[in-house]
Amino acid sequence: MTERPWQVEFWRRFRPYLQVFDVPLLVILGILAALSLVTVYSAGYDFPGRFTGQIRNLIAAFLMMWMLARVPPQSLMRFAVPIYTLGIALLIAVALFGTVKKGARRWLDIGLVIQPSEVMKIGMPLMLAWYFHKHETLVRARDFFAAAVLLAIPVGLIAKQPDLGTAILVLATGIYVIYFAGLSWKLIAPVILAAVLGAGSLMYFGDQICAPEVAWPGMHDYQKQRICTLLDPTTDPLGRGFHTIQAAIAVGSGGVTGKGYLQGTQAHLEFIPERTTDFILAVYAEEFGLVGNVILVMLYIALIGRGFMIALNAPSYFSRLLAGAITLMFFTYAFVNMGMVSGLLPVVGVPLPFMSYGGTALGTLGVGAGILMSVQRHRKLIQT
Repeated sequence: MTERPWQVEFWRRFRPYLQVFDVPLLVILGILAALSLVTVYSAGYDFPGRFTGQIRNLIAAFLMMWMLARVPPQSLMRFAVPIYTLGIALLIAVALFGTVKKGARRWLDIGLVIQPSEVMKIGMPLMLAWYFHKHETLVRARDFFAAAVLLAIPVGLIAKQPDLGTAILVLATGIYVIYFAGLSWKLIAPVILAAVLGAGSLMYFGDQICAPEVAWPGMHDYQKQRICTLLDPTTDPLGRGFHTIQAAIAVGSGGVTGKGYLQGTQAHLEFIPERTTDFILAVYAEEFGLVGNVILVMLYIALIGRGFMIALNAPSYFSRLLAGAITLMFFTYAFVNMGMVSGLLPVVGVPLPFMSYGGTALGTLGVGAGILMSVQRHRKLIQT
């Protein structure tokens, strides 16, 4: 069957717009987006507009991905300092006159309501990748100290809002860049040892440390309660422990093959809170069971693996650091959310990447995926 002239001409004009995509990465993200729509429809058909809203969110995220894929990494490097500076300015503006919702000052009303902390999820690795690229020939101890200061400023401002989930994500992306830049294990090992000892002490002395009269320096009371509830959710099963207990019931009741699509009782009887956003994994696990969970985990492993392949083959030091940090950002999103839903980590409000309902978070993830595709596309252009 021969192609008609207009078909050949249409393809000739349209093809360059598709060549910006990395096909393996696009396939993985497409499958995750399809699973997202299937699960959001089941979890949110009691919420008018939630399903159609997720379609719009995914389209917007993929458009952002397409636009970023067309921007060369060299251009991204030129925007690193302005984006970081803008992000810090917006975070300071939030601290001074931001909008307060549910006891947190995280939003800024500039005609439309924005959450500036989201800017730093991309702005932070951009800034640090730019910084280490400028000092590539000789990275010294003072460079790591300067990078730590650049990281501490936005993390401190975000934690003060308070927004522990976003602060963790921004901190993680910054640490990833610093690690890839050559941070010595002699400095990393003591931090890991201190974290292990701290977690062990918390588990062993949990009853004494979590007593109501004991204050935790530097943390809000609700943050302390989230960690203490993680140790024993049954201490407040109808209050602070409700999220964790109901999510665990949903995940466990799914069994091997799940209860079937649209048949999840925990979700549809409204026992799972935030079931279209932070706890969408509980809905998915109840309906698709262990088999569905294994498929989902394999998709995330494939996403992270493809991201690392792109990072390893990146044409410049800047793009290699940036792609590696973005890849591990996806890992952090998935790891924290899955740990939170399964009761292994405290509830911190981190969505499941490319699955949870949401506009801002999906936009950030779309930008991150676009950066990976930009690195891969321009590597091919350099080779040719």
